[in-house]
Amino acid sequence: MPELLKKEFPLKSETYEIIGAAMEVHQQLGNGFLEGVYQEALGIELKTRNIEFEREAPLIIFYKDQILSKKYIADFICHDQIIVELKAISDLCSEHDAQVLNYLKATNMKVGLLLNFGSKSLQYKRIIL
Repeated sequence: MPELLKKEFPLKSETYEIIGAAMEVHQQLGNGFLEGVYQEALGIELKTRNIEFEREAPLIIFYKDQILSKKYIADFICHDQIIVELKAISDLCSEHDAQVLNYLKATNMKVGLLLNFGSKSLQYKRIIL
């Protein structure tokens, strides 16, 4: 068995559930739509699978124990613990990873998922803080 499959990481079963829902959306819609289409469809799929989520969740940012007025908006927060960021582009790059990492740092959450519906096959990354 490959080492990656043996490796344990936080919220493993929950992230598998979300990735499975995203795979279903990609299988049904394919690539080529705008991000908002995938976001709406994923919301339907998460609800169908009874996966707890909040859509377009505002993320509070702290600076030296002060709350900033500027907020990030996460596409989804699932299970009150997993930030899910969607893209509909040809390929992911390091800036997208950094975006999710910043979301995790801002919220003190530990797990993020980056999902890209814009490629021929669904691309996904688990990002652990």
